[in-house]
Amino acid sequence: MISGANTLMKIKLKNLTKKFPKRNRNDKEVIAVNNFNLDIPEGKLISLLGPSGCGKSTALNLICGLEKPTSGEIFFDDEDVTNLDPQYRGVGMVFQSYALYPHLTVKKNILFPLQNLKGDEKLSKEEMEKRVMEAAKLVQIEELLDRKPGQLSGGQQQRVAIARALVKMPKVLLLDEPLSNLDARLRLKTREEIRRIQKETHITTIFVTHDQEEAMSISDVMIVMKDGIIQQVGKAQEIYDNPVNLFVAKFLGTPQINIFDAKIKNGKLFIGDFEIMDIIAKNGDKISDMDIWAGIRPEGFVYNESGNFHCNLKTVEVMGRDTSVVADMDAFKGDVFRAIIPGDTIIPEDADEIRFNIKKNKLYIFDKNTEERIEFN
Repeated sequence: MISGANTLMKIKLKNLTKKFPKRNRNDKEVIAVNNFNLDIPEGKLISLLGPSGCGKSTALNLICGLEKPTSGEIFFDDEDVTNLDPQYRGVGMVFQSYALYPHLTVKKNILFPLQNLKGDEKLSKEEMEKRVMEAAKLVQIEELLDRKPGQLSGGQQQRVAIARALVKMPKVLLLDEPLSNLDARLRLKTREEIRRIQKETHITTIFVTHDQEEAMSISDVMIVMKDGIIQQVGKAQEIYDNPVNLFVAKFLGTPQINIFDAKIKNGKLFIGDFEIMDIIAKNGDKISDMDIWAGIRPEGFVYNESGNFHCNLKTVEVMGRDTSVVADMDAFKGDVFRAIIPGDTIIPEDADEIRFNIKKNKLYIFDKNTEERIEFN
């Protein structure tokens, strides 16, 4: 069985930076990865999550060796691999494009990396055949070995690409947006397969995606990035529940968190003209009067005809278990203000105003200047 169980690999990135020079004198230098300091634990599945252009694929290419860092170091266990060529790093890489050879069968595509092994790593024909079959069984494509890529679905092609990466028994598996070319149903199925394969092999795996649902469902640890800088590292639910800044709070969550113009005055939180609740700093001190951003998760609203949070009702969408309330108010700063409440909630059909109470654990406040979160009790 293909497995990383005996070769568990931890990765350490130390002050890792990658700058791309200006293309012409009117351009700015691009810092794609900015002073990364990160410990990636052995045998876990890690997601690099962020919007397009945040540097996550560049970070993956640095780890793989396809890009050389401008500064900083990369360690596999205690070995400095910063300047080591990709073929000597013991990594397997799966790209968004699959990159399969169309003229070769599935079997020959998987076999190809083994045929290029030299010296002590060279395998007998029997050993190569055994490895190919193990990899094919692991990704459940053993019935497809005689087909060519053009005869396969997108999901099957992606499995072939994963098998080809696994057949060399890598110590690290790197996946760069591997599900982007699949439809919604196949994305769900394939990400479940990737998680299963990682759990069976225990190979340290880094998964790059811009899709928060993918990252949150698949990861042991999630790394949220913006503009080449790590914003937050942790388990998916912990980051969702405790975002460190406004960017992270807005990036995670579907529907997106609702953001309001707000203020703290005399120890109380006001959203618009409405006094919402008392606010005390985490250490028990009074928070100074200040203008802030207030974020409320859609599930943080409790319908109450006497609630202290007033807003204009636009539409009510009953979705079975839940009801989605679309509302508006002057203090709201976003595209769609949406509250998710239980599906059995009865809202008067002729209502033009709706009131809520706010769940304290679903409310976040952020400094307007730094956009850092202000913790409170």
